[in-house]
Amino acid sequence: MNLSDIAKKLGLSESKYLIRKAAELRRLCDVQFDSSIIGVGEICKSIICLEIAATRLQIIFDRQTAIRLSGMSEKAYNRSFNFLQNGIGVKTTLDIRELAIQFGCVRIIPFVKKGLSLYKKRFVASLPASRRASADFTRPLFTAVAFYLCAKKHKLKVDKLKLIEVCGTAESEFSCVSTSMKDLCHDVFGTEKEKKDPREVKGNRELLDVFPGKRRLEDGGYISDDGKELSSYKRQKKMEKAAYEDWKSSVISSNKENMAKTCKRTTQTSLNFLKKVPETQKLEAS
Repeated sequence: MNLSDIAKKLGLSESKYLIRKAAELRRLCDVQFDSSIIGVGEICKSIICLEIAATRLQIIFDRQTAIRLSGMSEKAYNRSFNFLQNGIGVKTTLDIRELAIQFGCVRIIPFVKKGLSLYKKRFVASLPASRRASADFTRPLFTAVAFYLCAKKHKLKVDKLKLIEVCGTAESEFSCVSTSMKDLCHDVFGTEKEKKDPREVKGNRELLDVFPGKRRLEDGGYISDDGKELSSYKRQKKMEKAAYEDWKSSVISSNKENMAKTCKRTTQTSLNFLKKVPETQKLEAS
C-alpha cells in the first residue's frame, strides 16, 4: 500500500503537497535508521510520516483512524510516533495561546508564561557550570507541562493524555519534568508549602539525561560535560557490576571451600584404606 492509498483512506488524498512532504519524511526515515528494528512496519511508518507532515502544515489529521489503520495499539503507536519524530530530528512547536484556546483555559496564559520563564532560570542555576550551555528548553514538552500545572492550580480540567499526545512525548518524560517544575516553582504552581533551594532538589542534574537526544549511542550512556559526574544510567551499571563481582567472588570462595572439603575427605579415606591393608595381610599370612 503506497502513500497515496493510505492518504485516501485517511481522507487526505486531495492534498498533493501533503503527500509529497510525507514521502520526503519517509525517505529520510529510510536513510536515518531501520525502523523495522523497533517493530515499525512500512504501513505504520507511512501513516506516521503523513501525521507529521499534516501537523507541520496545520492540516486536520484523524489520529484514531490512523491508529486503527496501522494495526497497533494506541500506546504502541504513540511510542513509534515519538521515536520516528525524534529520529529524523523533527521538532514540533507549541504556542501557549493556541493550547489555551484548544483546552479552554485562556485566563491562565500569563501564569504559564511567568512559570515557564522562572523555571528556565532556576533550572539552569541548579546545573553545574559545565552543563548550563547544554540546557535545551525548545521542546514543546516544557510548555505543555507548565500549561498543565497552571491549569491544575487554577482548578481547570485538562485532559493530560491528550496534552501528552499533542506535545509528542512519553508519559514518563512528562512526569519527570512535572516533578522538577513543581519542586523548583512552587510559588507559581502552588504544589509545595515551602520553597526549595534549586541546588537541593534531587534529579535536576539528571533531568537532561531523560531525553533520548542526550544519549550517547556508541557506549549506551549519556552526554555529560562534567567528567566527574556520572549519569543515573552509568551509576546503575556500576552498581550492577559491583553486585556481579560480589556474587562472583562468593561463588569462587564457595567452590574453593567445597574442593578443600572434598580433598580432605579423599585424603582421609586413603589413609583409612592404608591402615586396613596391613591387617588384611596379617590375616592372609595366618
